[in-house]
Amino acid sequence: MRSAGQMTLTLTDDLEQFVREQTRKGAFASNSEYVRTLIRERYFQEREREERRQSIDAAITKGLSDAESGRVTPVDEVFTRLRSTLAEERARRG
Repeated sequence: MRSAGQMTLTLTDDLEQFVREQTRKGAFASNSEYVRTLIRERYFQEREREERRQSIDAAITKGLSDAESGRVTPVDEVFTRLRSTLAEERARRG
């Protein structure tokens, strides 16, 4: 089991009451469990957001590199392909 650090939080009266109410509703065994759950959810959201940002940055970098190297497709050709793909999809669906 990983070691756990300890942290003291200061909450406004309203926030403290909110946490206590959530715990009393029975979804969490303790106030600490409730706060840990919120932090864990935010932690994973931030990690996912950072991974998406890195993926977008990599795609932009690749796109710029491709453009600088002349690996491009004329926009008219792209739209023609796209229209064709969409028409095929519509025909397949009925």
